[in-house]
Amino acid sequence: MGGAAAWALRLLDAAGREYTFTFGGVVVGALLAGAADFYRRTVRLTEIRVSVPQLSELTFVVNDDTRQVSWQLFVESVTRISTQRLNDDDGLIREALTSLYGLFATTRDIRRTARPSAGGNGITVEYLAVNLLNRELRPFLSKWHPRLRQYETAFPNAPEAEWADAAECRRHLALVQAHTREYVMGFARLAGVVDPELMLGGIDVPGHDGGDTRS
Repeated sequence: MGGAAAWALRLLDAAGREYTFTFGGVVVGALLAGAADFYRRTVRLTEIRVSVPQLSELTFVVNDDTRQVSWQLFVESVTRISTQRLNDDDGLIREALTSLYGLFATTRDIRRTARPSAGGNGITVEYLAVNLLNRELRPFLSKWHPRLRQYETAFPNAPEAEWADAAECRRHLALVQAHTREYVMGFARLAGVVDPELMLGGIDVPGHDGGDTRS
């Protein structure tokens, strides 16, 4: 395209001035390259539908920036125990809460540093991430972290299993983890991840049929 534009400039330059021809070709080529990059990032869009807890089905307009941010969020989520079920007689609640705190902080940092995504009606990957933080992680952590810390302070050498609220906390944690996995599957759909269940350790995600991610 740049070469064609330069050739047109040369034809228009009856005097055949080479400097004008060369400079014009470079400028036009650079402008076209910038326009192509802008199109690649913002104009070439795909619509994807995602269903997550409390939000029903959402339609996202996805570009390359959205896919990149979604991939970062997906990878950060699946590499943490916060998305893995914790059996009643397995693991520690403290480890799960620490993992959820890490996911909260990382998700917030990715949102802050990434370039804002394009989206219709404000429905973007950032919107999905904010709802994960404010609807799922923040309420759970605000409720259970102080309670567990109070028990640990009062009984520093006691096993976690003797905590009177342990069973209730685990039930709430299981619900939050299940919802978090659905958000993670949403990030995977927006990022275009193939077979994300394999990266989630083969865990079944409610409502996920494994079909095509694009409408």
